[in-house]
Parts: sequence; C-alpha cells; structure tokens
Amino acid sequence: MKVEFTAAQIAALLGGKVEGDPEAKVWNVARIEDGAPGMLSFLANPKYIHYLYNTESTIVLVNADFEPTEPVKTTMIRVANAYESFAQLLGIYQEYTNNKVGISDLAYISTDAEYGESCYIGEFAYVGERVKIGNNVKIYPQCYVGDDVVIGDNTVLYSGVKLYSMTHIGKGCIIHSGAVLGADGFGFVPQPDGTYKKVPQIGNVLIGDNVEIGANTTIDRSTMESTKIHNGVKLDNLIQIAHNVEVGENTAMAAQSGIAGSAHVGKNCIIAGQVGISGHLTVADRTIIGPQSGLTKGVKEPGKSIMGAPAYDYAKYMKDIVRQRNIEKIEEKIVELEKKLEEILSK
Repeated sequence: MKVEFTAAQIAALLGGKVEGDPEAKVWNVARIEDGAPGMLSFLANPKYIHYLYNTESTIVLVNADFEPTEPVKTTMIRVANAYESFAQLLGIYQEYTNNKVGISDLAYISTDAEYGESCYIGEFAYVGERVKIGNNVKIYPQCYVGDDVVIGDNTVLYSGVKLYSMTHIGKGCIIHSGAVLGADGFGFVPQPDGTYKKVPQIGNVLIGDNVEIGANTTIDRSTMESTKIHNGVKLDNLIQIAHNVEVGENTAMAAQSGIAGSAHVGKNCIIAGQVGISGHLTVADRTIIGPQSGLTKGVKEPGKSIMGAPAYDYAKYMKDIVRQRNIEKIEEKIVELEKKLEEILSK
C-alpha cells in the first residue's frame, strides 16, 4: 500500500515551514544523494550540502538556519533539527503502516485470557491461560504467549516471538522475531558419576517499559525471583541474558554479547558487540565496554570506559595496543643493544 504525504502535511506534523510547493507529494524516503521523484530526504551534515542542488528527491528536510548558496529545485521544509525530524517522520510512518487491528480466526486464545482495545493477534498465534494483554498490543503470526504472561499497552511482538509462562512485559516494548523470553536458566549440579542434575528454574522474566529486544535474543528465567530488564533498555540481535541477571535503565547492548548468571549491570551503560560478562559481577552505572571485551571482575567506579580481555582501563588499553604493534621494533633494538653491550664487555 502506497501512502502519500504532502509537504504541507509533513510541515504540520513537524512544526516546520515549507519553501516550495506545499502540494508536493512523497511516498518513500531516500538518502539525499540517491534521491528520486516521490522521495523524502534530509540534510543535516554540511558535507552533503552539494547534493541538495542536484537531488531528484521531491522534498528535503533542512535545518531552520540553513542558507543555500545556489538555486534549489526541490521543495524544502525548514525544521529545528533535520535529522531528529526525519527520525520522527519514520516513526510516524511505521506506526501508520503497522497499525493492524483485529483478532485472526486462526489464532488460539484461551477462554480466560484477557486483551484490551485495538489489539492485533495474527494467524497461528497462541495465547495461553490467564494471560493479560493491554490496549493496542500487536501480536504477529506464530507468536507463543505462555500461561500467566502479562503484556503492557502498545507493545509489539513480531512473528515468532516466544514468551514462556509468567513473563511480564511492560508498556511500549518492541520484541523482534525469534526472541525467546523465559526459557530455563542454565542451572545444573555436577554429580559424582560425572552427570548433571537439573536445578528447577521457577522464577520469571520481568521487562520494563519502552524496552526493545532484538531478533533471536534470549533472556532466561531466574532460578528464583526474577531476571530483570529495566525501563528503556535496548538489546540488539543475538544477545544472551542468563538467569537472575539485572540490567539497569537505559543501558544499550550490541549484538553477540552475553551476560552470565546473577550479574548486575547498572544504568546508562553502553556494551559493544561480542562482550562477555562473567557471572555474579556488578557493573557500575554509565560504564562503557569496548567490543570483544571480557569482564572477569566487577566495575565499581561509575562512568569508566574499559576494553580488552580481561577488560581494564580504555586509555591504558589503547596505549598497550600501540606498544604491542611496536613489539618487533622494540625487540630489534634490544638485540642491537645486547650486541653493543657484548662488544663493550669483550674489550
């Protein structure tokens, strides 16, 4: 379905001002350098100004204080911040196009499950017993919602999401395809004969408000009590969160990272890709962890930047990297000095 917007409509949404044709229409977006008729672009970086004068995009968002030095053939909309306004428009467009409503006849919903107004539950979705679903929740086809799950208003579960029993999801969350929340934590007791005895995992997973969880990410239920992901956390694809872990508000974590059992990560942390955090550690608020790092001990001081395996101070790590790259030169100098020393001693 092609949805068209005029320059006047876009300006009204963004509180902007049209320069050019207010009836100019767009139905898709493109980079300013790849513009085409019917496309909307934005100009925020001064390095791309030259593209504005030749772009084929029908409408371009520009900053309010932008002053062109050549004639502009496209329609411009002046806004306070072109990049932020472009992101806002994408959000409005996505909300408009994904505004599915209705319950499919091919979905299974237990008789004692509850759901609010304006919900969408797609084909072959399963909703278990005593489930409580808020208003405007979107559950795409082939999702599994286990018994006693709670889902807050305006949350979206994309196709193939699996929520094990007793999982609680807050408001305004987005959970992408293939994510599994509430599977058993990895708890086993070694036996004298070399086998392992399973420890029952009877806790659950609690997800706060406005959390986004990427595709194929897994969050395990706790042994007891709850694995907790607090408000505003952003998790990339292919992340593993183990049982009894707690992740603080507004922490962001990139792909292929993992947190072992009972670790506590603070608020507003940034965790890059392929980071491993050992179990039972505490990571202070606002910690930044570089890619492919491994934490074997906790971080006590807030606001630290660390990197490496094992991870330590980022600035020192970068200095050590420079030294490592010069190791051959250092070795050559040592050999040369040893030869000179031998010559001196042999005289």
